[in-house]
Amino acid sequence: MSLSSEIANMLMSMLDDGGSAEIQRNELAQTLGCVPSQINYVISSRFTPENGYIVESRRGGGGYIKITRVSLSAPDMIMHAVNSIGSSLDYLSARAFTANLTAQGCIKKDVAQVMLSALGDNSLRAVEPEKRDTVRAAMLKQMLLTSTGKTN
Repeated sequence: MSLSSEIANMLMSMLDDGGSAEIQRNELAQTLGCVPSQINYVISSRFTPENGYIVESRRGGGGYIKITRVSLSAPDMIMHAVNSIGSSLDYLSARAFTANLTAQGCIKKDVAQVMLSALGDNSLRAVEPEKRDTVRAAMLKQMLLTSTGKTN
């Protein structure tokens, strides 16, 4: 098992105990025998809003990192995703959002597949490449808002 997977598994087991984990990066790094930046890498790549997590941090001597697994109703989870998307979204992030929402039971697998088909570069071929991520973000937000009945 890679060090990144070991760190992620340790953090996941901490989250399983109560839905959130508060860690001191330097202490965890010492425990695992790695550099603190490795902890940062795992948190920033695996514990993202797309994957259903909120990460807060406080810097300084008594600093900490708090990771919280979002545990919301389906409509609230969808709104959390909409608010996390931002103004630009690449296809891999769109896949992460839809996979998380599918795993949480917020959208059905076949619906997610249709959404991803519409969000792919093939479907956005007529859009200039530098604008695709902006269009993709707007489309996914609208699709998700439509699923909750909160459309404009």
